[in-house]
Amino acid sequence: MTGPAPESIESLHDQRDWLLVTLSSIGDAVITVDSKARVTFLNPVATSLTGWTLNQAVGQPLESVFRIISEESRKPVESPTVRAFREARTVKLAEHSLLIAKDGTERPLDDSAAPIMNDNGEVTGVVLIFRDITSRRKTERALDNARAYLDNALAYTDDIIATLREPFLVLNVDLRVKTANRAFYDSFRVSKAETENRLVYDLGNGQWDIQGLRKLLDEVLSRNQSVDDYEVEHTFPTLGRKIMLLNARPFPPLSKHPELILLAVEDVTVLRAKADELAEVSRNKDEFLATLAHELRNPLAPIRNAVHTLGMESLQEPAVRRAKDVIARQMGVMVRLIDDLLDMSRISRNILGIRKERIELTAVIDSAVESSRPLIQHCGHELTVRLPTQPLNLDADPIRLAQVFLNLLNNAAKYTKRGGHIWLTAEQEESDAVVSVRDNGVGIPSGMLARIFDMFTQVDQSAEQSQSGLGIGLTLVRRLVDMHDGTIEVRSDGPNKGSEFIVRLPLAPLPHELPPKSDGPIAKALSGCRILVVDDNKDSADSLGELLELKGNEVRTANDGLEAVKIAEAFRPELVLLDIGLPKLNGYEVAGRIRQQPWGRDVILVALTGWGQDEDRRRSQEAGFNLHVVKPVELPALEQLLFGLQSSPA
Repeated sequence: MTGPAPESIESLHDQRDWLLVTLSSIGDAVITVDSKARVTFLNPVATSLTGWTLNQAVGQPLESVFRIISEESRKPVESPTVRAFREARTVKLAEHSLLIAKDGTERPLDDSAAPIMNDNGEVTGVVLIFRDITSRRKTERALDNARAYLDNALAYTDDIIATLREPFLVLNVDLRVKTANRAFYDSFRVSKAETENRLVYDLGNGQWDIQGLRKLLDEVLSRNQSVDDYEVEHTFPTLGRKIMLLNARPFPPLSKHPELILLAVEDVTVLRAKADELAEVSRNKDEFLATLAHELRNPLAPIRNAVHTLGMESLQEPAVRRAKDVIARQMGVMVRLIDDLLDMSRISRNILGIRKERIELTAVIDSAVESSRPLIQHCGHELTVRLPTQPLNLDADPIRLAQVFLNLLNNAAKYTKRGGHIWLTAEQEESDAVVSVRDNGVGIPSGMLARIFDMFTQVDQSAEQSQSGLGIGLTLVRRLVDMHDGTIEVRSDGPNKGSEFIVRLPLAPLPHELPPKSDGPIAKALSGCRILVVDDNKDSADSLGELLELKGNEVRTANDGLEAVKIAEAFRPELVLLDIGLPKLNGYEVAGRIRQQPWGRDVILVALTGWGQDEDRRRSQEAGFNLHVVKPVELPALEQLLFGLQSSPA
């Protein structure tokens, strides 16, 4: 009997080596078994998923290495390999199956099994291909020393390549396509007939004539070396812009005369866009934190200077008044910064609320103008306000709506060079009230108009712009306008040509008589009240206590929770201004103990705290507080509180 010709044996070995290298370099797990269902090969991905090494697995029954159970019943599932032997065709694993690794780890699978048949049509083995569907694994391309035996499997190479999840091409050395997988056809919208035996650069009517691809393939052929993760960016006429990672390997490996090039294509367009987006968010947050530190330091410097001024012995009354004005003005700046931060936190959690009532637009604008006027005057600007003669009634939250116009006015003042001009106009257009805030300031570049309302966006971040803000004000403005069923738009002809913000709000559908305005004097703090001030910051407690004593009240102070309970027991206050974060007993516990006493049931408890989130207010209410006030408290608010205390029925 004559044996096979040497060239036939060499050809068969080359075919086996080709398939081994292909199976070892793909991203799916592969196990092969012989006719007795014993493992003859597993690739590195299969080793990773099963926990069995190649040496450990070879010769073992498949059910020992590849243990699968039903995810629902937890009972063993028939291996697709058994069905492939029985039915002599490619089969799929039952859905909801779990792989039990050697260390007990469970992984959900998606797999298929293809029979290996000899020339007589007999099944001599099975190729099992599977993957862990809990996460996407990057294709394993490293070439490992394969020690498996695959008989007559070259005829099934096309079926194996077809199961790969990422686009894959096999090219001849003349760069014509030998074969491709379904993922390539689907991803790039070409058919098999339009692909096979075509020059790769001619695919898709020339869409694949990509300069980066030409450079990659020239390098592979000239150097006979693999090239991994070669990035190519290309705009396809029918698919648009794509960013692709190309991985190319000559085959057979280490051969002086490779016959094929294996080319894997990974579309990372979406991933790269997400990465760029996250990087932009990260940069914006870094800039925001730096700006926040800058903005908080700005008011602290004049406050410190004013405090030093007040400590001078030779100080005269005009200087005292100026120092007090500086402290009050800069404290207002800090309070607005903190309020903006809290509002943006509520927006991010979608819990920012408004309280609508029937209002007249002019009154809201007057309030915003009055609040913004000190900054406008400080910057030396001229303000022109034009309001309609007829009332424009809205169903809106007057405080939140005033916040919108105040923010727009303050922005116009901050982004306009000294001595500039600001115009505020309001008018009716059909069923809408339209308010415009325009300036002749730094303007907005055209590229910024589309994202001017995005979080942390700032037009001018130069060192000269000392009042640049946090980059959250316009985001808050847009959200508040949206909550009033309105719209806001921005216009600008470019840098140094000013800008205009236009707010449109729906008018109230029906006329409504507004309550008459009160022309009486504002409420004054009353004397004779017994007040307990509790704060672990002694300066804060003492200064507030002194202020209240100057108003004619009898005041005691405490600096921890136990001291507060003890003083309250002896002093029997009518009003307790109580901090929450206290040593020994916190504010909630102090409130609870006071409410437990017969004398404490009618005491007015006010939470005076730096915590102002909705959850903090809810906890205060549950603890028995009457009011929740965020530091620093405004004197008029305290005066109104004391007035309400005395005027309430006994």
